[in-house]
Amino acid sequence: MKLTLKIWRQAGPREKGALATYQVDDINPDMSFLELLDVLNESLMLKGERPVAFDHDCREGICGSCGFMIGGVAHGPLKLCTTCTLFMRHFKDGDTVTVEPFRAKGFPVLQDLVVDRGALDRIVQAGGFISARTGSAPEANAMLIPKQNADRAMDAAACIGCGACVAACPNGSAMLFTAAKVTHLGELPQGQPERNHRVLRMVSKMQQLDFGGCSNHGECEAVCPKGIKIDFIAQLNRDFLKASLTDEMETLKRV
Repeated sequence: MKLTLKIWRQAGPREKGALATYQVDDINPDMSFLELLDVLNESLMLKGERPVAFDHDCREGICGSCGFMIGGVAHGPLKLCTTCTLFMRHFKDGDTVTVEPFRAKGFPVLQDLVVDRGALDRIVQAGGFISARTGSAPEANAMLIPKQNADRAMDAAACIGCGACVAACPNGSAMLFTAAKVTHLGELPQGQPERNHRVLRMVSKMQQLDFGGCSNHGECEAVCPKGIKIDFIAQLNRDFLKASLTDEMETLKRV
């Protein structure tokens, strides 16, 4: 099969970018989209041209490194799918596909399809941890956790931090990402000591890093490759309100 690719080319973060058109022939339908870019890059290097820069790591839909816009959709047209697990058999012979980096103020473009998603790491660093004694793992049944809580924590922990939710949101919001990171710790007993401080610090950091606010468009859930639900955002809002009131009361007591 053959595809025409319109790919965003940008030499650096301060350079102007533009779409460049490439024709790729003899495509194996079982190739992933990243393997398609590998084939394109091989042909570009043989011509002495600069290859297309894109992020990747595991290529198994686990690490969250490979995200960019395919046909205007984060990770491409399939639901619950990362870019590396999107195969060419889902396209038609002769299709024209536009490939661009994630577009969000919090994700500045570094080169071609590569964006700086370090802001997500800084949100986690602000409070996505627990105070626990290091050493050998405790007995699994030493602390009983209701199945409902355990399941909800696991659902939230499925987030791979790919940033598709930010790229899809009209406001460039990181609320779904932050909500998932807050919830998967807040649902467990080990996460209770820092629960209030965690949500306050992580939301504050998110607001400092040029991410927009959530206005319930639901685009984040639609493109999430792990199916993270927006009801986690509702829990984040409840936790944030409770933590804010608690913090204000403690401040008044000290005064």
